[in-house]
Amino acid sequence: MAPANKIVRNGSRLNEVLLVRLDPKMLLGASQSDSVEGVLAYSALCPHAGCNVTTWTPEEGRLSCDCHSSEFDARASGKVIDGPASRPLPSLPLKLSGDVLVVARPFSAVIRFDEGLDE
Repeated sequence: MAPANKIVRNGSRLNEVLLVRLDPKMLLGASQSDSVEGVLAYSALCPHAGCNVTTWTPEEGRLSCDCHSSEFDARASGKVIDGPASRPLPSLPLKLSGDVLVVARPFSAVIRFDEGLDE
């Protein structure tokens, strides 16, 4: 949803979300409170250049972007563990509403991409 006018951006790549399930005992920090029974949600777009994060390695809790090899630790709030990404993968906190999984709060960070930005 666009913050200024509250219009839902249907069909936008910014709406793509990854859902992963991990052992809740393996979650660190905010990942514990942002999950529901070990289910976590992250932006599906790499904060480096906006490519799709496509690889999931469940035994390591690792999400990877195949474009430029950025890797993120899903157990630790999407922390960068390798590659050129300079920021964590934005997480989307979840909660239960009755028995339905829903969004608890907005993404942990604005979804934006670093490559090509003048800093």
